[in-house]
Amino acid sequence: MSSAIPENTHRGARLLVVDDDPDMLRLLSMRLTGAGYQVTAVTSAESALTQLEIEHPQLVLSDVRLPGKDGLQLFDQIRQQHPTLPVILLTAHGTIPDAVEATARGVFGYLTKPYDARELLDKIGQALSLAAPAVLPAKGAGDESWRSEIVSRSNRMAELLAEARMVAKSDASVLLRGDSGAGKELLARAIHKASSRAEKPFVAVNCGAIPEALLESELFGHMKGAFTDAHANHKGLFQQADGGTLLLDEIGDMPPALQVKLLRVLQERAVRPLGGSQSIQVDVRIISATHRDLDAAMEAGQFREDLYYRLNVVTLNLPSLAARREDIPLLANHFLQRLAGKYNKRLSGFAPEALKALTTAPWPGNVRQLYNVVEQVCALSTSPLVPLALVQRALRVPTVEVQTYAEAKQRFERDYLVGLLKLTDGNVADAARLADRNRTEFYRLLQKHELTPGSFKGPVAGSAEGVADERQP
Repeated sequence: MSSAIPENTHRGARLLVVDDDPDMLRLLSMRLTGAGYQVTAVTSAESALTQLEIEHPQLVLSDVRLPGKDGLQLFDQIRQQHPTLPVILLTAHGTIPDAVEATARGVFGYLTKPYDARELLDKIGQALSLAAPAVLPAKGAGDESWRSEIVSRSNRMAELLAEARMVAKSDASVLLRGDSGAGKELLARAIHKASSRAEKPFVAVNCGAIPEALLESELFGHMKGAFTDAHANHKGLFQQADGGTLLLDEIGDMPPALQVKLLRVLQERAVRPLGGSQSIQVDVRIISATHRDLDAAMEAGQFREDLYYRLNVVTLNLPSLAARREDIPLLANHFLQRLAGKYNKRLSGFAPEALKALTTAPWPGNVRQLYNVVEQVCALSTSPLVPLALVQRALRVPTVEVQTYAEAKQRFERDYLVGLLKLTDGNVADAARLADRNRTEFYRLLQKHELTPGSFKGPVAGSAEGVADERQP
């Protein structure tokens, strides 16, 4: 085995190793522990399945030949219970068909003994980077249901969620900044769930999606007869959210005239419906969100400074999906399992190449775009394992076919001959002359590529001249 060990960027990750050979199990455990991993070693598939219920490893490394259930059967059961958990198989009797079958079923890696230590550690590192499961809350961390909709193992997100939970304990107004599709509404819901207002309503409104003429009525309500279509009293969103939380999404798009009225509501903690003569007290926690630069908007006179400071008591910056790529495999598999039921598909996961393509894509549309891509591949997939080609299609990445030199040369030669035969209507003598080759050599090329000159002849094809030309070199 090679003594050179790749740098471990996943130090401390938990691995479950399965092998019925005590010496091999000891050797693997020593090697992986020395590389910085936490290793649990067991000797059978049954023990491995039991251990999975006790702890939550981030990867399983198993021998194929085991007593009772073999490695592939173990993998099948793991995939049913833990669909995002990567599995690497080792075997002393590997064949190409075995490797192909294992990969098709979703096994992340398939290595033959005696394995190369560098190759094994590289493969483990790739699996942990692309398909590591979510980090579970530490024991004693308390109830984490408030953030159950946010799937993440990113350190940046962990820090953000810690700040969000601290902010949730107060009634301070929060401004969420982040690109469109990054998950600002999910974070706002999480803050609401972690707050003392969790049992009260959470109401969200997109300030940029409602026409200015309707937004005031939507926010503050109206009385019957306030305008032409006001046939009944209508409670605005502030009243609907009373006691709870109101999310003002895309607050940067709110018209200036409404900014003045919103500021008054925040100052007085009361709303006056359109057409009403009395103000109504409301107790609402405000969370606002925007993808715009509000500082620049203030300088340009497009956003009121006094309103900005009312809303921006605490700012939380949501990172883009590209800034937390370690979350992409988790989110992709999470969405796939959720959407598989919607489309009545039995999907086990993504092929390693497909997962890598997802992880390295630019994602200008963030989590919303990722969901859209996963839904598309889910709808079109015809196999349990989503292939690379389908992901590339959903990402609108042009498929590049890489050919060997020999393949490219052969394709060019055939296309060249076809072009000459079309040009000469299947006349071999003329085609050979254009190619600067004698007819005997030209016929050999035609036979090599299984081309029949007669099939290129025009309306006179089948004439005596044509048949003679085809048969005589």
